[in-house]
Amino acid sequence: MERWPALELASTVRHDGDGAVVDDLASVEGVTRWVEAQAESLSGQVRIRELSVDEALRSEIVALRQAVRALFARAVSPAPPSPADARRLMPAEEALSYLNSVAARESVVPQLDWPSDGTPAVRLVSAEGDPAVRLLAALARAAVDFLSGPHRDRLRACSAPRCVRYFVKSHGRQEWCKPSCGNRARAARHYQRRRQASDGGPAAS
Repeated sequence: MERWPALELASTVRHDGDGAVVDDLASVEGVTRWVEAQAESLSGQVRIRELSVDEALRSEIVALRQAVRALFARAVSPAPPSPADARRLMPAEEALSYLNSVAARESVVPQLDWPSDGTPAVRLVSAEGDPAVRLLAALARAAVDFLSGPHRDRLRACSAPRCVRYFVKSHGRQEWCKPSCGNRARAARHYQRRRQASDGGPAAS
């Protein structure tokens, strides 16, 4: 299953399955666990083993998440955004400016590779020594790539009751981020139809 670092970052705000919304980045320990889980997708960009998460870095990652979620809300419009932060979204222009500024923190330079028996190729090499800066910039660039790429048009906010996730639609009729959300949404619709019928009102279609 394909994973996108920008979506993984946005999904650190999630429903806990018991009626509450939880924040996986609420503590330094939580951020450390989340960053370690992203090691594969950030391979070649961030040296995770050299990274030490502190409160300052946690706050910056959370601010970046706010910007990403605000731009996700813009991407899914005119459909409703995730209810987790719909009432307190960062203004879209502010989010865009912040995202671009974080992406620009890391200097990346082109380097020519030309093996004696092969074809010349260019690779981008970081000139930044601070792994925290590299992490933030890598996450911001991932969001830039996602929001400027083909997946943006398939981004949706899950409409299931209590769910606060964004997801990438994988087929034409997909409404929910995962099957359990679909089951919950269908159960809620069934309950609403029965309630309306018992009240003598019109049943929902």
